[in-house]
Amino acid sequence: MSELKPAVVFAEFAKINQIPRPSKREEKMIAYLKEWGESHGLDTKVDETGNVIIRKPATPGMENRKTVILQSHMDMVCDKLVDVDFNFDTDPIRTTIIDDEWLTAEGTTLGADDGIGCAMELALLASDDIEHGPIECVFTRDEETGLSGAEGMKAGFMTGDYLINLDSEDEGEIFISCAGGRNTTAKFTFKKEDAPAGSFFLRAQLKGLVGGHSGDDINKQRANAIKLLGRFLYQTINKYEGVRLAQFNSGKLHNAIPRDGMFVIAVPHDVKENIKADWNVFASDVAEEFCVTDTQMVWTMESTDAEPVIEIQVARNFVYALQAVDNGIYAICQDPALNGMVETSSNIAAIHTTDSEISILSSQRSNVMSNLDNMCATIRATFQLAGAEAWSSDGYPAWKMRSHSELQRIVKESYVKLFGKEPIMRGIHAGLECGLFSERYPNLDMVSFGPTLRFVHTPDERLHIPTVQMVWDHLLDVLRNIPTVKGVPLA
Repeated sequence: MSELKPAVVFAEFAKINQIPRPSKREEKMIAYLKEWGESHGLDTKVDETGNVIIRKPATPGMENRKTVILQSHMDMVCDKLVDVDFNFDTDPIRTTIIDDEWLTAEGTTLGADDGIGCAMELALLASDDIEHGPIECVFTRDEETGLSGAEGMKAGFMTGDYLINLDSEDEGEIFISCAGGRNTTAKFTFKKEDAPAGSFFLRAQLKGLVGGHSGDDINKQRANAIKLLGRFLYQTINKYEGVRLAQFNSGKLHNAIPRDGMFVIAVPHDVKENIKADWNVFASDVAEEFCVTDTQMVWTMESTDAEPVIEIQVARNFVYALQAVDNGIYAICQDPALNGMVETSSNIAAIHTTDSEISILSSQRSNVMSNLDNMCATIRATFQLAGAEAWSSDGYPAWKMRSHSELQRIVKESYVKLFGKEPIMRGIHAGLECGLFSERYPNLDMVSFGPTLRFVHTPDERLHIPTVQMVWDHLLDVLRNIPTVKGVPLA
């Protein structure tokens, strides 16, 4: 990465990727940032939650400018290919370059979401040749699993007038609104029992799906491993008598579309070949359905060892609920300014089976909070009708579009000047910490932008290298053009 441009940003990113920083386990990153700020002689503070702020005074002649907050989250989604030996608590990310334009990691998530934003902040703090007014660089923890860092931040921790969030994934798009979100969890409890005598056990596995971010990629209508496996099970238990479910496991994270999964079933010996044939037909049909989005599906079904099975009625109710539960887009934004963005959606994200329960984790998002409540209630009701316990988290609020924003004007004019075209000003169907900031800092003027990322929250995550330079140039130009405290526009 030493040869990539801007060198100062990629140098900081390389250092960050040596530091383990899984969500909720960011202690090493917090310590690194604290030591970094103090060693550079900058005002550095860590709040009770673990958020870090590093303040840097204005450069000469810029002292009277309004204060700008630059904000990124320090944690990363930790996902890897099933056959990759990697420990996110101890191992550094191993990066590689594809086609001279894309930076990715070897079999794991890259951590550019949002390590590249953190790297830009550190590069700016370390600089001695960049013009800027007073800046506050904020690094929040645990964004990916509930935004608890932003949730725990008290009013007054930040003092700036403008906030630029560096956690977006499409260069040339300036985000001015985001969805709120909640998680819904359901739990079936049961007692394991012996399978019927003469049962034959089959282990089915689906992998190789594209997956993706459960908010920003939900409109791409990619395959969901949980829904597909549940669909096959629904078809199978209604076609053959005596099929028993032993386990079902798929997905890991609430904010990722599940890309692989497996189940184990006990079947009567005389129908095992029929079920295998049905599996092959089903795989072919689904491959045709998703021939545009998911072209690398791998379907396997093979014999496996016997094990206890789930109570028949609980298993049946669970499978019926998987078939019935909403997944994907529920509503599109009606505001024309948001240009057809997804308004409300749900993602069935992860299922885990133990010896006594099946837990289902799902994620709901919406720019309209009443519709978010309704979507959560719909998911809960589906599982409750099937006999499960179900509950929703408190979640986080939406960030409403600001109709008269000085910062939006500055950012847009700067982009046009630099690149000769207008950026896209839009909302995003994903959770940004700006929603929580808007509650505690109602007068804070905010935007979000960043370099182009693809396949975030998956081992295919990649960063488009040329866009890092573009965003860096844009950011520095915006900082040069921040108005004075008295609100007098720059010449």
